[in-house]
Amino acid sequence: MDRDSSPSVSVSDESSEAGPAGERGGCCSSPSTRSLVDTAGNLSRTVSDVSTSFSEQCSSVDHSGPFESAAAMAKLIDRSPASAAASLSRLSMKPRADVLDRRSTDDEMELVKERFSKLLLGEDMSGGGKGVCTAVAISNAITNLYATVFGSCHKLEPLPAGKKAMWRREMDCLLSVCDYIVEFYPTTQTLPDGTKVEVMATRPRSDIYINLPALEKLDAMLIDILDSFQKAEFWYADAGTRSFGSVTSSSSTMSSSFRKSVHRNEDKWWLPVPCVPDTGLTEKACKDLQKKRDCANQIHKAAVAINSGVLSDMEVPESFMAVLPKSGRASVGDSVYRVMLGADKFSPDFLLDTLDISSEHDALAMADRVEAAMYVWRRKASGSHGKLPWSKVKELAADDDDKNVSLASRAESLLLCLKHRFPGLSQTTLDTSKIQFNKDVGQAILESYSRVLESLAFNIVSWIDDVLFADKSIRKLSDNLKS
Repeated sequence: MDRDSSPSVSVSDESSEAGPAGERGGCCSSPSTRSLVDTAGNLSRTVSDVSTSFSEQCSSVDHSGPFESAAAMAKLIDRSPASAAASLSRLSMKPRADVLDRRSTDDEMELVKERFSKLLLGEDMSGGGKGVCTAVAISNAITNLYATVFGSCHKLEPLPAGKKAMWRREMDCLLSVCDYIVEFYPTTQTLPDGTKVEVMATRPRSDIYINLPALEKLDAMLIDILDSFQKAEFWYADAGTRSFGSVTSSSSTMSSSFRKSVHRNEDKWWLPVPCVPDTGLTEKACKDLQKKRDCANQIHKAAVAINSGVLSDMEVPESFMAVLPKSGRASVGDSVYRVMLGADKFSPDFLLDTLDISSEHDALAMADRVEAAMYVWRRKASGSHGKLPWSKVKELAADDDDKNVSLASRAESLLLCLKHRFPGLSQTTLDTSKIQFNKDVGQAILESYSRVLESLAFNIVSWIDDVLFADKSIRKLSDNLKS
């Protein structure tokens, strides 16, 4: 609240008008104290009229002034602490700590209300019903929360307490929706007279019951990995610095060339540069870093597996199927098509080695083409089987030696191999369409939660690799200088 509009301004105005009443107070001889008592007297007289609104306004006012505590109040009006507390009570005020506690609780409740209001409105603040569906809204909320909490994290260091509390508090609110996503199953119930009847009971939906506890465990493990870097042997320098001073290195030659030597990702020059001692990290620190890297890498694989499973269970949007090419050969190209069709034993790794994929952009474009061709061949193979799932169509057409089934299976293995070779690959066009048009809230939560954990785990692995690369570079540089 702006100080110019705070309640203290209006109170002092009232006290200046009631001068004679203030002079009769007679508690202290100091003029400044008389004005304080005037303010207290006027406040006690007006609090009955505006008790509710004034109390709410007082909770947002800066209380670093004379009302900081009961002892400070006693010093000002020359009374005991107990009497000062009584004065504060008569003024309808509480000690500063209580006010701050109440304010933080109220702010948290208002934040929760705001978040869930936006979810119910589908991110359409006009209320006109033009917002996105609830599944997309809650997916965006989890993604935006991750960007808010972890978007500025580029170092191996504990997450700040405020951001950690924000992450856990808001994720608990968003994940609480899963408590009400259930499925019905038949069970028997015995009535008081001994009669057994069959009723429908509820239980958590199977995909949520299996995947959500696993994701929460992975989440806690990643936070623990970051918290473990409280006392590390390495540190960071700001991006772009070339010399780190006497703390970093005693050799000016080493420090001046250190920036070029240890920055593993030159295309991400803005990131902080990890620094290690002149002699490198100790053997114990290196083993600890490697152990944490392996753990984060396993978490990344688990999150990728869950995310891939959830995306595969989502329905393919009609908008994606409508724009598919007429033939899979036109999608992947003649050279790739001939290799996929002609080889007796198809090897996706060998095929990828022959392709010119030099960047992530090329890899993503290739993944889009292969995925589109896969669904073209699947649609042709399932044309005579109605709307059966692909797994059933694959079993039925296996005995017929259908060419489309074989090509679709090989395209699927090629796509998997491509994603394994490029673990940081962005979402394909189909994945983006599934997320955009998905209306299942449970799947939206599982997909977005696993996706942000996958991103965090990948970043931690990358940050640890940066430190290990810096250690290797400084050791090599030190050996060259000695020789």
